[in-house]
Amino acid sequence: MSSDPRRVHRPASLALRVTLLVGVVIALVFLSFSWLVERSLEFHFAEQDAGELAAVATAVSRALAETPGDAPLVQRQARLAGAVSGHHKVYYYVGDAQGRQVYTNGGPDLHALSARLAPVAALEARTVSVWEEGGSTYRGGVLRVPAPSASGAEPADELRIAVAMDMDFHMTYLHRFKRMIWWATGVVLCLALLVAWLAVQWGHVPIRKVNARIRAIGSSQLHVRLNPQEVPVELTDLVVAFNDMLQRLENGFQQLSNFSADIAHELRTPVTNLTTHTQVALSQVRSADEYREVLYSNLEEFEQMSRMIGDMLFLAQTENDPGSRRLVPVDLAELAEDLFDYFGPWAEDRQVHLRLAGEASKVNADRDMMRRALGNLLSNAVQHTAPGQAVEVQLADTGDVAVIRVSNPGKRIPAEALPLLFNRFYRLDPARRRKGQGAGLGLAIVKSIVELHGGQVRACSDDAHTTFEVTLPLARTT
Repeated sequence: MSSDPRRVHRPASLALRVTLLVGVVIALVFLSFSWLVERSLEFHFAEQDAGELAAVATAVSRALAETPGDAPLVQRQARLAGAVSGHHKVYYYVGDAQGRQVYTNGGPDLHALSARLAPVAALEARTVSVWEEGGSTYRGGVLRVPAPSASGAEPADELRIAVAMDMDFHMTYLHRFKRMIWWATGVVLCLALLVAWLAVQWGHVPIRKVNARIRAIGSSQLHVRLNPQEVPVELTDLVVAFNDMLQRLENGFQQLSNFSADIAHELRTPVTNLTTHTQVALSQVRSADEYREVLYSNLEEFEQMSRMIGDMLFLAQTENDPGSRRLVPVDLAELAEDLFDYFGPWAEDRQVHLRLAGEASKVNADRDMMRRALGNLLSNAVQHTAPGQAVEVQLADTGDVAVIRVSNPGKRIPAEALPLLFNRFYRLDPARRRKGQGAGLGLAIVKSIVELHGGQVRACSDDAHTTFEVTLPLARTT
């Protein structure tokens, strides 16, 4: 069965990542340290062996110097045989410049070593060589010394002294040391992995506790908050972000609950009116004019419901589909004048004057949406203005924002009610549902449109005027 190519590979767990990382780091550190110790031991053995080889070569050289060059070979060999004592498994060879052997005390083929290596003036760790022969490992070197001359004769050619020592003891020790290092590395690595895994599991305990508390939060417990002081500092930001999310969910859930209740309340009145009118109309035989009057009354209720449904759909569209905007530079003064022309006859009929003052720069906005928002503010102001008084629209620029103020004379609105004016279905007098004046969604639409354009709207009221102030970002100039 083929696997789904759309399947996303799940990332490795945090415990596995931390455990592997700790294991790799510890293994690398331990192996690096072991390598350094091993190199240090090898260099120490090399210096130690070089010192011993130099001592042997010095003793052999001294024996050669104390034997005249014209002494019999047997005497020379006897003197060389007793030149070295107290050195275990140390071998030496003496040969002349022509490669002829003068003396050797056995061991490896030092004649071949003297022919292979260039002679040096002093044996040091860097001038000796290591090789294997006959299953054993040797370290040795070749020293150049002057040959003894006969009495009264000119100095003869140089001699070569090849010295070597068996390194099996050192190699055995190094082999055991390496094996111990590998075993120690394995044990330490296993312990490190175990400790790292346990540490991660222990470190995840607060996360599991937080997870358990989050799982216990249901739709009826959105008021519950996690205490940032009860979690490790690394989880504080996560808990704060989760609490913020819960706050938004609680607000949204409360708004949705209130919205559903408001819709039911707002629809119940026209539906009840329609039902009552219809029942009364059908309770007895009536004339065509009487039926026509009932239908006209029902039509008004249907139009009220249609406006409310249209406003609700518009709110849903602006809040859930910000991409529906068609942004263009909008001249606010020109827009206000167009609205004055539209509302002029109605305002004149109510004996309300419309005034426009000030100027403002253009803003990037959807013209139709902005016309609706300012239209709702203007309609609301005209509706609450007494005959003979005026509604004033003021335009201004403040910094990088345009300010629109719509003011009308009227009664003072309590300060605690001002923020609620922009809630859906909110009315200052909830006991009164004035016919033909909407369902309380006009200011909610204003707020939704303004915030969709990155602006803000607020209301203020005193004993003389009520003012709605809208701020919008100015259009960017290139």
